[in-house]
Amino acid sequence: MTLIYKLFRAPEYASFTAAGETLGAPVDLQDGYIHFSTAAQVGETAAKHFAGEDGLMLLALDADRLGADLRWEPSRGGQLFPHLYRSLRSEDVLWAKPLPLGPDGHVFPDNLG
Repeated sequence: MTLIYKLFRAPEYASFTAAGETLGAPVDLQDGYIHFSTAAQVGETAAKHFAGEDGLMLLALDADRLGADLRWEPSRGGQLFPHLYRSLRSEDVLWAKPLPLGPDGHVFPDNLG
């Protein structure tokens, strides 16, 4: 299993859970795909795009279950990032946890994978 992660602001997550699916956050809609990060990338993603924001939700998904709609494409610094080219469905999510903001940045759960 290859875990990948999605960060949502509280209103985005609430909309997702109410509808059961989403095309993502505003940046995802703008780019035409849903942005994800690996365990090694998600900390930098949070620091770069969500610095100082509290109330985030961290979602974990099994990349292997997303099939051909998930593509690994170069992004920040040439790293390959997972991008989903379809809506994200509630059944895709393995778990969702609050991502609190601590004094030194976001506090991630242990053992992201």
